[in-house]
Amino acid sequence: MTETLADSGVAVVDEDRLIADTLLVKRYLDRAVPPEAPSARQRAEYRDAIMGLLERRKAAIVAHYYVDAELQELAEESGGFVGDSLEMARFGRDCDAEVLVVAGVRFMGETAKILSPGKTVLMPTLEATCSLDLACPADDFSRFCDNHPEHTVVVYANTSAAVKARADWVVTSSIAVDLVDHLSAGGERILWAPDRHLGAYIQRVTGADMLLWDAACIVHEEFKARGLKDLIQVHPEAAVLAHPESPAGVLELADFVGSTTQIIRAASDLPNRQFIVATDQGIFHKLQMRAPDKEFIVAPTAGKGAECRSCASCPWMGLNSLHEMRETLENGDNEVLVDAELARQAMIPLRRMLDFGKQMAGD
Repeated sequence: MTETLADSGVAVVDEDRLIADTLLVKRYLDRAVPPEAPSARQRAEYRDAIMGLLERRKAAIVAHYYVDAELQELAEESGGFVGDSLEMARFGRDCDAEVLVVAGVRFMGETAKILSPGKTVLMPTLEATCSLDLACPADDFSRFCDNHPEHTVVVYANTSAAVKARADWVVTSSIAVDLVDHLSAGGERILWAPDRHLGAYIQRVTGADMLLWDAACIVHEEFKARGLKDLIQVHPEAAVLAHPESPAGVLELADFVGSTTQIIRAASDLPNRQFIVATDQGIFHKLQMRAPDKEFIVAPTAGKGAECRSCASCPWMGLNSLHEMRETLENGDNEVLVDAELARQAMIPLRRMLDFGKQMAGD
């Protein structure tokens, strides 16, 4: 792979590499067929079976805000946890369960295993991946880092264990701005990967000297400023809440930009009765729980139906289902394994992330 530094500060990969990455994502998407919706009777049976299996296996469900609402409810009802990727990592590490069932995407399962090597980590499906992870292959990324040794390497949590192992720091969207601002204040130059929109947002906010890898989330990249402007005209009293993985034009129109957890908090704290939300619509379940008297509207995307790659819903998060979770717990399938040496190397920047997050929280 060849790279050049564009005027914008973004690392631009060659056209063949971009085409290859696009085709790789498409192949995964073609396989990401949502599970068939079970009947009400089947759902009740699955839930009862899962609750029994969780108790028998001394297991806990750790779920992301973007998975199906029923899985989120089941996680909390069974004593598990629902949160963003940083909160999931903390809970999995600190809880006393012997088995963690991670309802999310593959990098979350890997992170759980790295932080809890003595626990068994299962996932409803190992097919659940992430476009950011796919578009940042470890070998290519390592060569890119080697070409820029003067930079401190900061990677987003949405990356493989191998990419994390090459980094100096791992961050989630909830602490990325604070961490980069801290490093920049110390005179450090940042090599950021993989999400270019989040990286560019951090760069604008902090003024840091940053070199950005060129990748994007297929969900957030589809939010469009032009459609958002039109929707704001229809709902002039609504506040716009946006995840920083969204394009710059969308973020410029937002009243609040933040991580999933920060968006949920803002919806509760802000006085508005209506909100236009630019992130995966899986978050709407928790938003409605925290603010039942408020209305939440999905921000407009690039297309609808067959024209839309995600329609504000991650296809890989959608692969998590009650049926798959029951099968996984029953058979011990889909165990997440990480090479011991790779895990040791990845643990270093992950530990820094957790320590920095703890410091920011004042714990």
